Amino acid sequence: MVKIAAVGDNVVDCYIAQSLMYPGGNCVNVSVFARRFGASSAYVGRVADDPAGLLIASALAEEGVDTTRLRRVDGHTAYCIIGHRGAERIFLDFDLGVSVFEPSLDDLAFLSGLDAAHVGQSSDLDRFIPDIANATSLSYDFSVRRDAAHREAIAPRCFLSSISGGDLRPEETDSIIEHLLRLGSRWVLVTRGGEGATLACAGETFKVAAAAARVKDTLGAGDTFIAGVLVALLRGEAPQEALAAAAAAAARTCEDFGAFGHAARLDVPAVQTNS
Repeated sequence: MVKIAAVGDNVVDCYIAQSLMYPGGNCVNVSVFARRFGASSAYVGRVADDPAGLLIASALAEEGVDTTRLRRVDGHTAYCIIGHRGAERIFLDFDLGVSVFEPSLDDLAFLSGLDAAHVGQSSDLDRFIPDIANATSLSYDFSVRRDAAHREAIAPRCFLSSISGGDLRPEETDSIIEHLLRLGSRWVLVTRGGEGATLACAGETFKVAAAAARVKDTLGAGDTFIAGVLVALLRGEAPQEALAAAAAAAARTCEDFGAFGHAARLDVPAVQTNS
């Protein structure tokens, strides 16, 4: 069985209109979806000893994700306030809380026994990328960060580089893919919302249309794609089949609120005060 860990950001996504919060964050989401795609999955990160942190920890455990490297500390768990324009999610405000942390030597030793580790650019772990990439194969989500200097620092170490490219023109997408591959990324995934996704390696490009869905909320769809493609590539599956399976799973993610469910009553004092 493929073994993956996601290292870094977590958050509770706060839906004010519903008075509900959902566990989330790129790395939490990838760890859950990797498990749903059949991998052995772990999450490495830090939450507070508060209701939001308990929700994240319990949701991960219920999803079968290994939480032995999850810290519980004093403070408050990271949160993000979610709004919508139609079904498209909008990030209105956020607080990183205790989520920013430094991986320990024990964390790195843990990663060395796995097939891959996933890190998102929002995790503030770029200075540790060399250590993580030395421990295992690296999956990195550049999200919407586009500066070439950042790609040049990270991409040479990547097994899979992912980009959120729903706003990109086709020629911009092609240029970024070419740059990432030229820098040394083995695979590049660009998710493009309703336009589907593109997966590329040296000399080959694969595309998939977005799967049909009754869209309620797009939160977590890109993370679903990343997890599905990463697991499939590590298994040696055909890239086109990997894209199709990831597209179908991303469509299901869009059909409900929150990245992967597990709603709880909104219990983040700072959010309640601000709202």
